[in-house]
Amino acid sequence: MFENLSERLERSFKLLKGEGRITEINVAETLKDVRRALLDADVNYKVAKKFTDTVKEKALGQNVLSSVKPSQLMVKIVHDELTALMGGATVDINLKGSPAVILMSGLQGSGKTTFSGKLAGMLKNKRGKNPLLAACDVYRPAAIEQLRILGEQIGIPVYAEEGNKNPVEIAQHAIAEAKKTGKDLVIVDTAGRLAVDEQMMQEIAAIKKAINPEEILFVVDSMTGQDAVNTAKEFNDRLNFNGVVLTKLDGDTRGGAALSIRTVVDKPIKFVGTGEKMDALDVFHPERMADRILGMGDIVSLVERAQEQYDEEEARRIQKRIAKNQFDLNDFMGQIQQIKKMGNLKDLASMIPGVSKMMKNMDVDENAFKGIEAIIQSMTPDERNNPAILNGSRRQRIANGSGTTVQDVNKLIKQFDDTRKMMRMITTSKGNKKMPVFRK
Repeated sequence: MFENLSERLERSFKLLKGEGRITEINVAETLKDVRRALLDADVNYKVAKKFTDTVKEKALGQNVLSSVKPSQLMVKIVHDELTALMGGATVDINLKGSPAVILMSGLQGSGKTTFSGKLAGMLKNKRGKNPLLAACDVYRPAAIEQLRILGEQIGIPVYAEEGNKNPVEIAQHAIAEAKKTGKDLVIVDTAGRLAVDEQMMQEIAAIKKAINPEEILFVVDSMTGQDAVNTAKEFNDRLNFNGVVLTKLDGDTRGGAALSIRTVVDKPIKFVGTGEKMDALDVFHPERMADRILGMGDIVSLVERAQEQYDEEEARRIQKRIAKNQFDLNDFMGQIQQIKKMGNLKDLASMIPGVSKMMKNMDVDENAFKGIEAIIQSMTPDERNNPAILNGSRRQRIANGSGTTVQDVNKLIKQFDDTRKMMRMITTSKGNKKMPVFRK
């Protein structure tokens, strides 16, 4: 996401390189290009103009230190204003109430149902909540079944009433069921339409009035660009929602909605969907997003994802096995599984400063690990525990069993050997006796 915008902004800042100071002339030229980059990213015109006017005012009022180049100062100012444009600070979801009630709103196809499941899973796993999903979309074919399937995947019950076409009653009954069964959170999935209409607005307003939710979230497909901003305004005028959810930010989107929506509706972006998997959901951090837009990476989010997957006990176990030279292919595959759980590989790479630019035109195969897993799974337990016994005939058998070639098997074994040597060197090197341990 934001790849084109990042590239254009970087090009804009180059206009100031070599300049000794910021002047009215060179800053005007730079910001003209910045404004074009924002408009090309589908940012609202008024938002883009106000943004560049603010940056210009702040840039011309700055004295450039001898140790700071004008282009560096401009990046700092743009970073701060991008952060402010997207809300400035992270805004948490309101989970007060017994049970807490969250109402979903948005157009059909925006991803409300999928997000409802993702949010329930996140709040269950990370906040210790005991949620109930309420299926109140009584119009879309298979909507109730979709929510049930998602609920089964994440181990969360779904309340539905077959044959009842009154979503207000269903929502009320779901809350009553939550109280009866000791659930402390109800997430109400509602119906959407292909476009905003009066019937939909009246219905969701009636649900809001009947259940008085602590939190109303507007779910929007970020790929719809400025239409998303306009729709958000109409929903907000009727519902006065608490926050925005941007879905499909991993898709071919220019990202303008994320930069415009906060200013237009004056409501914070609270979550972003970054993929199809049930754990592909992130809390929205304006400053971190500004870092990524400007190619600075997002190390904090990368570390947080690592912390979610690695615990202290596992890290110590691996450390001991490496120290004793017992690290085997079972451990190797376990580490691959942990990396896969962290999310989309290209998304992970974009969090490392400078790497996203290097990988811009590279295709990252999300199935890259499948061949490795197939090869290891085609080995016997003895072979995984002791790769040294893998002679020519064994490697041929493994290649046949995994649908790969002997060269692929040889390449994997070499990668494993190199990884084991490197990890052992790190573990035993002077002044670094222990592997880093991620603490939760």
